[in-house]
Amino acid sequence: MTSKKSSRTARSSLRASDIGRLGLTGLRSRPMRAVLSALGIAIGIAAMVGVVGVSSSSQARLQEQLRALGTNMLTARSGADLSGTDLVLPEDSVGRTRMIPGVTSAASTSTLTGVSVYRSRLSDPNATGGTLTMAADTNLLDVVSGTMKSGVWLNEATAHYPGVVLGSKAAQLLGVVEPGTQVWLGGTSFTVLGIMNHLPLAEELDNAALIGIPSAKAQFGKGSTPTAIYERSEESQVETVRSLLGPTLAPQGSTGLKVSRPSDALAAQNAADQTLTTLLAGVGSIALLVGGIGVANTMIISVLERRKEIGLRRSLGAKRSHITVQFLAEALILSFLGGVAGCLIGAGVTWGMCLAYGWPPTLHWWVIAAGLGATLLIGAVAGLYPAIRAARTPPTAALASQ
Repeated sequence: MTSKKSSRTARSSLRASDIGRLGLTGLRSRPMRAVLSALGIAIGIAAMVGVVGVSSSSQARLQEQLRALGTNMLTARSGADLSGTDLVLPEDSVGRTRMIPGVTSAASTSTLTGVSVYRSRLSDPNATGGTLTMAADTNLLDVVSGTMKSGVWLNEATAHYPGVVLGSKAAQLLGVVEPGTQVWLGGTSFTVLGIMNHLPLAEELDNAALIGIPSAKAQFGKGSTPTAIYERSEESQVETVRSLLGPTLAPQGSTGLKVSRPSDALAAQNAADQTLTTLLAGVGSIALLVGGIGVANTMIISVLERRKEIGLRRSLGAKRSHITVQFLAEALILSFLGGVAGCLIGAGVTWGMCLAYGWPPTLHWWVIAAGLGATLLIGAVAGLYPAIRAARTPPTAALASQ
């Protein structure tokens, strides 16, 4: 009596090891098909992980750059007011700016109209390449957080003599590769004192030839009237200083004064990059969906080809739930293997891009976790219908199939 009761209440079940073995057995029997199906999943996950990883690394690089350059710099440039009249900044603009509460340093540049720079006196007068000649304060490089690629910046001594510092683009256009070279500037030979690196916060200086204000006055009678003011202030006072620059520099009417915060442009560029990242991630999602359809197709074909196996297992006592679990496990293992391969490929792409561009590799753990979770979800969805179809196959019909 007890044995009968035990047989009625006992339930057959599959251990986790059995489920894994059955799932792998089905995939090993058709390795090429399994590899191609997993490849579809891998491509989609690799695209998503790579896009997110590269975007995160680029953003980390931007944050490092902003921390190094500072976000507390403002620039004020003269322009046309509402009536169309060009605003002329006073000669003591730098002194006025330094008197604003919160300002820590300030410098100016003055564009010297009609003063062009060429490689030599024999150069074509029309081949300026858009290079501007500017008179600059000796502390300008510190204010804009610039660095020198080679040579030295202007100082109190060299600012009085025919010496010039070239921006990174200006040096390339003029074909100057080292200090000590002579260039033809405003009809006079100037010695190149140094070449600057790219200036992210003052890109207009990249294509400029900068000379000292005393030299500009002596050689060309120009340079005393600033056209641009660069200032640094305490981080908490930036917006206050921004509102006071106009009334301070142009009390008669500040509509012609253009005040900007260069770091905002870098932040806007990052926002644009994030939008592109979202678009590319969407494309990766589509690729992942296509991979999921491939897994579903593979599983359906597998069910059709293995009808006799299903019938034999059912005849030997396997329940519908056992068949469902078997084929669902195959789909999950197939998707998981594709997801692991995709994460490795995406991480490799991220590392390679960071190595090529000098970015700090940034790939959050949750990106990998989300990628693997997405593959398992897609595998479950893709394998559910084939698994249920396999479980509902009558044993007699399965054994009789050809």
